[in-house]
Order: sequence, then structure tokens, then C-alpha cells
Amino acid sequence: MKIEFEDATKAEAKARIALAGPPGSGKTYTALSLAFGLGKNVVVVDTERGSASKYVGENGWQFKRFNAVSYSPKSLVEILGAASGEGFDVLILDSWSHYWEGTDGMLEQVDRRKSGSNTFSGWKEARPDERRMIDALLSFPGHLIVTLRSKVEYAVEENDRGKKVPVKVGLKPIQRDGVEYEFDVVGDLDLNNTLTISKTRLSSLAKRSIQEPGLELAAEIRAWLEDGLSGLTVGEYREAALAENDPDRLLQLYRDLEGLQLLSAPTVDEHDTPTVLGELVKARGLALREAAKKAPSNPVQEPATPAGEARAALAASLQFKGIAWGDAVNKFLADTGTDLETTEDHVAIKALTQHYRGVK
Repeated sequence: MKIEFEDATKAEAKARIALAGPPGSGKTYTALSLAFGLGKNVVVVDTERGSASKYVGENGWQFKRFNAVSYSPKSLVEILGAASGEGFDVLILDSWSHYWEGTDGMLEQVDRRKSGSNTFSGWKEARPDERRMIDALLSFPGHLIVTLRSKVEYAVEENDRGKKVPVKVGLKPIQRDGVEYEFDVVGDLDLNNTLTISKTRLSSLAKRSIQEPGLELAAEIRAWLEDGLSGLTVGEYREAALAENDPDRLLQLYRDLEGLQLLSAPTVDEHDTPTVLGELVKARGLALREAAKKAPSNPVQEPATPAGEARAALAASLQFKGIAWGDAVNKFLADTGTDLETTEDHVAIKALTQHYRGVK
């Protein structure tokens, strides 16, 4: 086996965020705020009897959902597998605590599998399912945000009028000890919707307290993930997409574009923005997939001609600028005053290409 080492990058990195807090601390709302700061295509795995759906339309939020009613680790693996195939930018699991202590959750799995009073045997049987669940979560191809319920106790504190009053406080998150080490950002929300960062791989967030976290925090996390990719331009992305003929890899390019947003990339005009380019890349990937379904098993290979190849290349480039082939020809004729008998001849194609040489 040949072992090769390569430079480490964040090119494939996606956010892994855990939000813990007591009821009323704003876990669901905060998760949605962060999600729509990280991507556009959001799905929520809802264990809270549809609570996330109450926020549909707020701040323009529209998202998909799956209302889970059984919380076995195996069922979550199946849900994550289905979501992975849908190309979601962000998945919210609200909340992961149900898969610990809810119906069919880990504690019930252990109890069912134990031998008599020997809980060790139950854990031995259930642990592989838990590991597969955690692997499935961390392997999700988009950004991941999980919420965790915190155990609640009351503490006596002094209010702004100097009186002693009982205050609800969140304590330890309800999940296995140590699961927070799997995440990039872990924070505790209080009843004032203040997020205190308890663990992070992003040094600028260490030990910070953030009031009403949302888009600004998401932008900071996204910028950290994109660090080192600032050299990528829209033109370079377009060239990579034009050169790719595998529909699956094209759609992956589309998801990458949606996640990265190419915020630092220079743009030429309204046809050269990352959003427009992303939609065109997605459309091309879907078109290639449909064409592959309809293609004969032994297609007849037409002889390639210089004019045909040049025309195909130019047509593809024009498509990425939002320009129809017929419109391009007519504009070329109007701009140049050239009277061409046909646009299929090699000289005419070359002239068209030079006229639109800004399209790469």
C-alpha cells in the first residue's frame, strides 16, 4: 500500500453545532436562525411534536420537516440516509435528547437487551447502534445542528429590585457524556436566549457569550469554514462545472456552491453571481441525468467536426451566461452587421466565439 500525504484544507468541512438549554431558552428558534445563515435548503427532524413548524414564514423561513415519533438509533440512521440523498444544505435535529431517553431511545434499548439485572450486557448489545447513529450524524454531507434538552433545577437569585427569587437554570445536557467533543461549536442557552460557548474549534468563539445568536454567528462560522478558499472565483467554478459530465458530481458542485456562496469571488454582471451560477449548475446536472436515462444502450456515434465541437462549447458557455443560442446569433449579426448564410460553418462559429470571448 502506497501512503501519500497531502495538504490539509477545509474544502469539504461542514459545520457541526450543538445547542443545549432548558425549555424556553430558544433552542429551536436559534437553530433555525443559524441554519438559514449557513444555507438555504433546510430540513428539520422534529421530535418536539411539530414545534419547529410554528416558525414557518418567520423571517421568510421555509423548510422541509420530518416528524419523528420513535427515537431508536437505527431509525435516526435511516432518516439521515434519506436526508443525505436529498441534497439539503443544513439538517436540524430538534432534539437529540429524545434519542437518549425517549421512546425506543438508548436507555430503553439497553433496558430491553439487558440480561436480568445486568445492565452491562444491555449496553454491550446497544452500543453498536449508538456508534452507527453518531457516525451517521457526523457523516451528513451538509451542515448539522442538534439541540439538546438540559436538566432543569431552580436556583435562588437576586433580581434587579434586590429580592430573592427562584430562577430556572439548565444543567447537564440530556445525552451521553462526552458527545460534545464530536462538534465544532457547543453552546448553552439560558432563558434570556444568551448563548455561552462551552466548547469550540473556532478560537474566536472560545468562552464567548452571545445575546440572541443568529445570522452574525452563522456568518462567522461560515467564514471560518471557508478560510483558505478565497482564491476560488466564479469563473474557475464555471470552468470546473463545464468540464464535468457526471451528474452526481455536478450536483455535488451545486451543493458546494450553495454552502460556500463564493462570497469573495469577483462578479461580472447579474448573470455571473454565485446564486445564478448555482441554479444553472443544478439544472445542467439534472439535464444530464435525464439524458442518461433516455440514451440508447449502444448510441450511434456521430462523427465530430471542428464546427460542431466549437458550437457545442460556445452554446454551453452562453447557457452559463443566461444567453440563448438564437439570441446570441441575432445579437452578433446586429452588432457586427455581418451577413452570414449559416451559423454552422466553422468560420462563423469562430467569429461568434471571439465576439463572446468574455464567456468562459
